[in-house]
Amino acid sequence: MQPSALPDLAHTAARPVHWIATAAAMAGVVALAGLLQTRTATATATAPEQRRTAEHGRPASAPDPADVDFPVECGGAGTTVARQAPGDLDGDGRPETVAVVHCAAGSGTPPSGVYVVTGASGAAPRVVATLVDPADRKTVGDLAVRDGRVTATLLGYSSLDVPRCCPDQEERASWRWQGKAFVRTSGDLARSV
Repeated sequence: MQPSALPDLAHTAARPVHWIATAAAMAGVVALAGLLQTRTATATATAPEQRRTAEHGRPASAPDPADVDFPVECGGAGTTVARQAPGDLDGDGRPETVAVVHCAAGSGTPPSGVYVVTGASGAAPRVVATLVDPADRKTVGDLAVRDGRVTATLLGYSSLDVPRCCPDQEERASWRWQGKAFVRTSGDLARSV
């Protein structure tokens, strides 16, 4: 056997102990990076949602829409809360919940209602505003609450000939609390999908 012209590289052979040491070092680096992560990069509530209640010293919780009797006529089928989003909509430091509700139909796409639910401490949650009435025959595609504004994508139908499974119109809508009512601030333009 002829000796190699290269220096001895026996120390570069990976052994199981080397792999374990490398994995432990990497896990330590990842854990340390998670601990040193800046505060702005973490998922935290916005300033109004961080306000503390005077009586309990912890963040106020948004009302649970499961405990609400929504004004939706379903003929005994019951209702389904399809989506919900909490947020302080009126700036009082207590979060409200915006809920998308429709009849619990076995099939098809029942129209949705969008409701604002509030609950004073100790009181049962209740509907205080209707943003979209099921009579408008819209389906809600998405829902968000950010910086006191409610936004939703409303899906609808251009005529009765369009199958109820396949909405052919899309509209982006937005509401904000102003004084004593929610005012629709955008989304008047509808487009066909």
